Amino acid sequence: MQRISIGQVLTSVPHVTVAQWRASSWLVRWLISARASVLVMTFASAAVGILLAVGQPNFDAIAAFTATVGLLLAHAANNQLNDLTDSVRGVDDGNYFRNRYGAHVLQDQLLTTRGLWGYIGVTAGVALAIGLWLVSRVGPTILAPLIAGSLFLLFYTWPLKQWGLGELAVLLVWGPLMVGGAYLAASGAWSWNAALIGTVYALGPTAVIFGKHIDKLEFDRTKRIATLPVRLGATQSRRWVRGMVALSYLGAFALLAVGSLPWPVLLVALALPKAYRLDQVYREPAPATCPSSFPPSAWPLWYVAFAFDHTRSFSLLFVAGLCVGRALA
Repeated sequence: MQRISIGQVLTSVPHVTVAQWRASSWLVRWLISARASVLVMTFASAAVGILLAVGQPNFDAIAAFTATVGLLLAHAANNQLNDLTDSVRGVDDGNYFRNRYGAHVLQDQLLTTRGLWGYIGVTAGVALAIGLWLVSRVGPTILAPLIAGSLFLLFYTWPLKQWGLGELAVLLVWGPLMVGGAYLAASGAWSWNAALIGTVYALGPTAVIFGKHIDKLEFDRTKRIATLPVRLGATQSRRWVRGMVALSYLGAFALLAVGSLPWPVLLVALALPKAYRLDQVYREPAPATCPSSFPPSAWPLWYVAFAFDHTRSFSLLFVAGLCVGRALA
C-alpha cells in the first residue's frame, strides 16, 4: 500500500483509499480534508499584503505571520465546510466533477459527518482565536475585514453561490479582504492602495473559480445551483475569464507605471506563455473526450486546470517580484 505523503497533498488533491487514510498521519489527513494544494492562492494573498507593509514604521512581523496562519486556516475551514454543506444538501451525491477533483472525505467514507464537523470545529476555532488575538494586538480596525471574511466563509457555499454571487465573493475575499487585511495586521493601518493591488491579484483566483464553474455548468444547472457561469452561459463566461486574465496583467503593469508596485513585479511577464495557452483554450468549447495530452485523472475538469496552472505561476511570480523589490529598496 502506497502511503500519502505531505508533498502529494500540498501539490495535488489525491484520491485516497480508506486504508491509505488510516495509515496516514493526522497532519496528512487534515491536509487532505482541507484540499491543501489550493491554499497557495491564499498564501500568496497574505504574502502580497505583508510585503506591501514591509518598511512601514509600525511593521509587526509576529502579527503578519499569525495573520497568514489565520487566513490559511480560514480557507481550509471553508473547503471543509463546502464539502459538508454540499454533501448534506445532496449536491455531491454522484458528483463526478467533485470526485475527479480529488478525495472527498464524506463521499469516499474517509470521515463520518460527525468526524468532519470535528475537523471544521478545530480548524475554524483556531482561525477565530487567531482573529480575536489580532484584534487585541492590532486594534478594533481589523474587526471589519475579520467579520466580513467570516461571513463569506460561512455563506459562500449557500446561499451566495446559489445566487450567482460566489465569484464576486472570491474576488472580494482574495483581494481587498485578504491582501488589505494582511497589510492591516502587519502595519496597523488600512491601505486602499493595498486593497487595490489585492483586487488586481485576486482576478487570478476568481478566474479559477470561474473555470471550475464553467466545467460543471450543466451539472450545476441540473442541481439548480445558479452560479454566475450558469446565469451567463458557457461562451460568455469563457470571455469573462479571458478578460480577467488580461486585466490582471494590465492592472499590474499600470500599478508599476504609477509606482504602486516595484519594478521587479515585471517577473509576472514570465507567466504570459501560460496566459496565452489559457486564452487559446478558453476560445473554444471543451473537447468531447479527454485529449491524449491531458491527465485522464483530471477529466472531465478542463477549464479550471488551465486557470489554476496560470494563476499559481502568476501568483508566485507576483510575490517573488515583491520580495526582490523589497530586498532592493
